[in-house]
Amino acid sequence: MIRTTSGTTADSTGTAPASTGPGRSEARERLLATAGGLFYREGIRAVGVERIVAETPTTRATFYRHFPSKEALVVAYLRGVDAHTRAALQEAAGSAATPDGAVRAVGTALVDDLSRPEFRGCAFLKAAAEFPDPEDPVRRVVAEHRAWYVATLTDLFAQVFGSSPRRGRPDHAAQHFLMMRDGAMSGADIDGAAHVGDAFHRGLEGLLTLLH
Repeated sequence: MIRTTSGTTADSTGTAPASTGPGRSEARERLLATAGGLFYREGIRAVGVERIVAETPTTRATFYRHFPSKEALVVAYLRGVDAHTRAALQEAAGSAATPDGAVRAVGTALVDDLSRPEFRGCAFLKAAAEFPDPEDPVRRVVAEHRAWYVATLTDLFAQVFGSSPRRGRPDHAAQHFLMMRDGAMSGADIDGAAHVGDAFHRGLEGLLTLLH
């Protein structure tokens, strides 16, 4: 099994399943599920509390009992997507027998997401576009997620490099992967998922070739 940094496998989309752990009420999870779908499809700022309450359906009192503000709900939504993405990446990488196989598996999972009918891009890139202030709590969640993603890919690429005489910097390879991932997630809806997915796979194979 391939090692990855600690976390919980990979889409970064707004379709994280509801959590049912301790302290998670059904009402809270319904609100998160409704809000998450709306935020992802229509944009965070375009969807107000009244819309979320009406479509859950629930009451404003119930909403504010679980989320003191819309901002708190947005942060919870993104943290749910983050947890789901961590679990997806862990699963994809852990299924591979070799480090380069793990990187390819993460890339394949990403490309598979591009073809899902409900795919609308990366939830974190979309949120960052709506919340440009780096000090905003929403933007900080985005930054934390991307820092984890790069750290995880850096760990994987360090294993790919191993003791190769052409060993480069794993963090540079991870940043290159992230750049290709951002481009694929942003361009799939415009240029076609199949076309973008093929281009991503070619880019990833080129990157891995440089490492050996």
